[in-house]
Amino acid sequence: MSNPMKQHGAFSWNELMTTDVAGAKAFYGKMFNWQMEDMEMDQPYTLAKIDDEMKAGLMPLTPECGEMPPYWGAYVTVDDVEVSAKQAEALGGKILLEPRDIPTVGRMCVISDPQGATLTIISYFDQE
Repeated sequence: MSNPMKQHGAFSWNELMTTDVAGAKAFYGKMFNWQMEDMEMDQPYTLAKIDDEMKAGLMPLTPECGEMPPYWGAYVTVDDVEVSAKQAEALGGKILLEPRDIPTVGRMCVISDPQGATLTIISYFDQE
């Protein structure tokens, strides 16, 4: 893959999950001069852009998140989500959210390292 952000081990996306998407859009839009674009998806999702280039995503916390406070999550690209999830477990980490597809985007999974720090790993669907 020629996109350096979509190579194994690269940080490739940042996403805010929040209880107040409208407030977050106003705050970050003014803070960083991001243009906000609401997407038509199964659940509400907003792209934050600069000059039509996607920079981050914003979405409401899902019921599955329970009492989790709003947070920014980082995505790291991997060649194979299932293989990398098993590797995380073998290295002492945990799978917090089982691998699943994000329609038209890729396959993702949330893991934690042995210290409890969380990270989302993702394999992007080939769209070339």
